[in-house]
Amino acid sequence: MQIQGLLDERSIFIPLAAGEKEAVIRSMIDGLDAAGAISDKEAYLNAVLTRETTGSTGIGFGVAIPHGKSKGVSKPALAFAKLQQPVDWASLDGNPVTAVFMIAVPEEAAGNEHLQILIAISRKLIDDQFRSQLMQVSSSKELMDLLETI
Repeated sequence: MQIQGLLDERSIFIPLAAGEKEAVIRSMIDGLDAAGAISDKEAYLNAVLTRETTGSTGIGFGVAIPHGKSKGVSKPALAFAKLQQPVDWASLDGNPVTAVFMIAVPEEAAGNEHLQILIAISRKLIDDQFRSQLMQVSSSKELMDLLETI
């Protein structure tokens, strides 16, 4: 799976200044919208926030992967934010989040594609070296180069 092909320069935020989880989510949705992946921001926002109520998408290690399946998404896409300050995400390990991948998938394509993206990112995040490199990225180009390893 070509993860970097799902990213657009307009949906990468290095750094992102946001004080709380919903502000991070809203900023990233704005980036996905600017990249042409969102047709209805409110519908997608509701899908992401609804998903957050079923369990934290803060997977640990300072990383969160909020995601949503929605008719408000026009094409599969990914956003990334390296947060200027850690944000509480009710993560599984209890630690705040400093890096966020957001997955947007059209409702009709949700099943397989959504899971493939989630699995590809999650597999890499298990790797200490990859996570360390991710936390060090300081530009969109560095992020894209790192994601080529997925």
